[in-house]
Amino acid sequence: QVQVVESGGGLVQPGGSLRRSCAASGSILSVNAMGWYRQAPGKQRELVATITSGGTTTYVDSVKGRFTISRDNAKNTAYLQMNSLKPEDTAVYYCNTVARTNDFVIRSYWGQGTQVTVSS
Repeated sequence: QVQVVESGGGLVQPGGSLRRSCAASGSILSVNAMGWYRQAPGKQRELVATITSGGTTTYVDSVKGRFTISRDNAKNTAYLQMNSLKPEDTAVYYCNTVARTNDFVIRSYWGQGTQVTVSS
């Protein structure tokens, strides 16, 4: 069993910053990729950023230069630093973890999701 717990998020003014964290715990042998997705009202869930265990990162074009994903492999924790936030960044943000568990099976796990609202 794997738990993915998110923290951070909330209400911020345009141009402001937020930092999200996502910690995976449980029967984990190893964590592969970790990432953040978001879903705005009436839209499909989209990938925001991912990071591999080796530190390779990818970003959706709309957040490049503003968001930074990082991770602490020892803690199975990923971070998303969001700067220069815009109203169009408003969405529910979800953390995703791909992990190999004690049964040697690789699965995808989701956090509970947290609302991020960018508004004046």
